[in-house]
Amino acid sequence: MASGRGLSNDLATLWLQSPVVIAMRMQQMWMDALAGSVNAAEMNRMVSEKMMAAAESAVAVNAAMMQQGIAMLTAGAPTSKEQRRIADAVAHAAIKPYSRRVRSNARRLTK
Repeated sequence: MASGRGLSNDLATLWLQSPVVIAMRMQQMWMDALAGSVNAAEMNRMVSEKMMAAAESAVAVNAAMMQQGIAMLTAGAPTSKEQRRIADAVAHAAIKPYSRRVRSNARRLTK
């Protein structure tokens, strides 16, 4: 089960670190364009990691929805607090693959 704090941390990662990663990649592309070269490995990586994150997110959302559905069936009608927890768990499952990749890209690109 995902906690609200984990979801908040992952959303904050996306909000704060995504623009940094985009800026660093844009700077690299600009410098490569000025030098007359293309960093094909980084461009391929940008596309492939987004496709992998999307697939991982879809699988995680489906698994979280099944897990929460089974828990709801065994526990009975959920209260509003439980409904929020269920929504947070599914949202966290959707966001986590993206925030993990953003964090790793930020670490890798700042070296």
